[in-house]
Amino acid sequence: MCWRKCLQRVLIGGLVVALLSACTSDEHSNQIGGNAFVRDVHSFSRPWEVVVTHLDLDISVDFEKKEIRGRASLRLKNFTGSRTLYLDTRDMVIERVTLDAEETPTTFTVGNPTPFMGAPLIIDILPETQVVHVDYHTLPQAAALQWLSPEQTANGKYPFLFTQSQPILARSWIPCQDSPGIRMTYTARVKVPPPLMAVMSARNQPRKSADGVYRFDMPQPIPPYLLALAVGDLTFRALGSRSGVYAQPGVVEKAAWEFADTEKMIQAAEGLYGPYRWERYDILVLSPSFPFGGMENPRLTFATPTILAGDRSLVALIAHELAHSWSGNLVTNATWNDFWLNEGFTTYFERRIMELLYGKEYMDMLAVLGFRDLEQTIRELGADHPDTRLYLDLKGRDPDEAITDIPYEKGYFFLRLLEEEVGRNKWDAFLRKYFETFAFRSMTTQKFEHYLKTHLLNDLPGMAEKIRLHEWLYEPGLPENCPRIASNALQQVEQQVQAFLQGTVPEQLDTRGWTTHHWLYFIRSLPEDLSLEQMAALDRAFKLTRSGNSEILSAWLQLAVTRQYRPAYAAVEKFLLSQGRRKFLRPLYQKLATTPEGKQLALRIYRKARPMYHAISRNTIDAILGWHAGS
Repeated sequence: MCWRKCLQRVLIGGLVVALLSACTSDEHSNQIGGNAFVRDVHSFSRPWEVVVTHLDLDISVDFEKKEIRGRASLRLKNFTGSRTLYLDTRDMVIERVTLDAEETPTTFTVGNPTPFMGAPLIIDILPETQVVHVDYHTLPQAAALQWLSPEQTANGKYPFLFTQSQPILARSWIPCQDSPGIRMTYTARVKVPPPLMAVMSARNQPRKSADGVYRFDMPQPIPPYLLALAVGDLTFRALGSRSGVYAQPGVVEKAAWEFADTEKMIQAAEGLYGPYRWERYDILVLSPSFPFGGMENPRLTFATPTILAGDRSLVALIAHELAHSWSGNLVTNATWNDFWLNEGFTTYFERRIMELLYGKEYMDMLAVLGFRDLEQTIRELGADHPDTRLYLDLKGRDPDEAITDIPYEKGYFFLRLLEEEVGRNKWDAFLRKYFETFAFRSMTTQKFEHYLKTHLLNDLPGMAEKIRLHEWLYEPGLPENCPRIASNALQQVEQQVQAFLQGTVPEQLDTRGWTTHHWLYFIRSLPEDLSLEQMAALDRAFKLTRSGNSEILSAWLQLAVTRQYRPAYAAVEKFLLSQGRRKFLRPLYQKLATTPEGKQLALRIYRKARPMYHAISRNTIDAILGWHAGS
């Protein structure tokens, strides 16, 4: 809001208070359920004028055309008597728009497209309009959708479709107000080719429908980035009374064994920060091309198969996605500038769950590994880089660029610092109250800062200054008072690293009882100038190039590329061709691209692998390799 408008308000209302409040905040007074709307630079919508409160979706999925076609019926709350509704769209064709039960045709305009933002859909409405019906179909290149051929699936028999809406891709498969500060309930009717099954981030029926029609209901209001759909040859296995796993038939039993502790995780989380508010917690194991480790779609976490290690050593990811049921899904970052409020809190919560289930030493190992990742990210970006702040300024940028270790790990260590300074009991009571107070609402960094001071720090004189609150939230780099975590188990691993570097043959190293986290620390602690003879000795002893654990293999292959250890190059190619998780792809392609020979190899692999990757991963690797059509 500009100063002129503020001054007009003062002159009209005679209240200087209005000037101060309006000009120091992007929040608008119109709200639902105590949720004030924040101006979001990544959305064309104007929810403070007209907001979508409910979505009725009726769509069909066409694998031959690679198209979703149907209708989105949007229920509105018009605060201002506006005659215009603004929605976000991308990669879709709007066929027709009608109003209310009478389905009265209305005029609409699709604005000029903007890179990564898509285009606004501007619809003429009446002040009394209750529902807008949008008939549309998606284009084959819709960024949220990945269409997989049968050959790209686990059983090779049926095609597969999944969506990835976060951060601003929901608009590429549903016309909506695509901002995390807007919440809505939804129902859906989805028609798919039998015998495929459809599942969504909603109430699911864990059995196939003979006619291929599936109905869904999400009674809790969610932001659009949590809209999710998957279609494929799926089957279900229960894990507990309120949890289960969906996967393809050849994967489901392995996944059910891997996730056996899910119910224990739910109980541990509830014991920490209050009841689980989403009724069920199920997990869908997707194809290897899924670009993330997991996506916290409410009621149905989408998960990568790369966490199926066979020894339950990577289930911290499930604890992380479960924790999002409180931090993210329940209390949500209002804009993507506030992304740390989702991920920092969730990383902290995840590690508290793991501590309850597996002990403090396990949690400390996770924290030490996380700190190393954080240090590496800050080194790569530079300590003064603005993206090393918690509160970001992403105006004019794709918010996907902000997905680094900073919001996760710097956010975690800030919350860990608060726990250590105020005491765990006081801190846990504060967090529990925080989740209760702001349930189903959005949160900004500034609002959290105010709540933290008011309900915790103001009772502890000098604490805000002691913890360097402003530095942590708004300044780049890592404050000097960042907690330093020690892990006895990893210190013992460090001893084995030093023994190896001093001449002990790998077979004589004490690796008894090592888990994934021990091996990750070991590999990441090896110097980059390791000789090829040392690389070969480690590989012979521990068969690292043939590891079936994706985390261990990824770490080893990164070192192999750095050292140009060619016996591992076939494994590098196989790894890059067999999965699309960006966490693994990005560092390997980056390291390959540092030499002319490596970049040539990377481009050769990428030509074959690119069609298998999701658009999110493709965009990242395109930038690393300078990819363009015909490369």
